[in-house]
Amino acid sequence: MKKIINYFKDSYNELVYKVSWPSRPELTSSAVIVMIASIIMALVVWGVDSIFDRVVKLLYGLL
Repeated sequence: MKKIINYFKDSYNELVYKVSWPSRPELTSSAVIVMIASIIMALVVWGVDSIFDRVVKLLYGLL
């Protein structure tokens, strides 16, 4: 039981004293970058899927 308590104490001390947390503007900036990148990737995947859909329909004569 003492090992578990020491683990939680060490984890807490590391999170409080050793981890450098980003400031609010840094966090906001990173979140915006991630959202923009996600939207771009979604559009790319949608575009490739649309192209493959049309190619498959063209090959099978369904268009």
